[in-house]
Amino acid sequence: MDLKVLFLLFIIYSFLGWLMEIIIVSIQSKRPVDRGFLIGPVCPIYGCGALLMTFLLEKYFNDLLVLFVFATIIGAVLEYFVSYLMEKIFKTRWWDYSKHKFNINGRISLTSSLLFGILGVIVIHIFNPFFISILTMIPNLVLLILSIIIGIIFITDIIVSFNVISKIKKIDLSDARDTTEEISARVKEILRNRSKLSKRLVIAFPNLKVKFPIDLSKIKIKKN
Repeated sequence: MDLKVLFLLFIIYSFLGWLMEIIIVSIQSKRPVDRGFLIGPVCPIYGCGALLMTFLLEKYFNDLLVLFVFATIIGAVLEYFVSYLMEKIFKTRWWDYSKHKFNINGRISLTSSLLFGILGVIVIHIFNPFFISILTMIPNLVLLILSIIIGIIFITDIIVSFNVISKIKKIDLSDARDTTEEISARVKEILRNRSKLSKRLVIAFPNLKVKFPIDLSKIKIKKN
């Protein structure tokens, strides 16, 4: 499959995942919530998941049960890996399923994994044929220009978003006790008082938890 088509599929599924997250979280919160790790309207984990399923599961198109099971496994592994990686990079837990039944280290739950399984079946059977048929009808030059423009916007979004999130590492926590809950509350309070982009992250991830596994007294506080 053409790289331009794959990239645009990634963006489409990232956007649809972001839209789904907004709908679900907004209903749960009973107010509009702009969900997502990045500032733009995308959740890359859904784009990555959809492409992985496209590459690995197309051959199971006619076996719904096997397709569902493997999509569930792929979704669970991907979500666990992304949660672990983001926590290691930012010292922050961005979502937490600890209160859900049948969860693993709070990173994944049975409910979220089954949702990925259902989404995998929908992607392979409905969305892929529809979106690929549309994208392949677009002239190659138009696809190229579209991919470059969206790619530049996407990369810019990543850079700006990482810059906002890096502020977490600059917050003065020298007088906080060594507890995840208190530190997380302090981080949220300080981020709310900073830029609109920082406030958005707090609203989008209400269960955000900052991890400081070492004694806070040994941390050298970074000054702005």
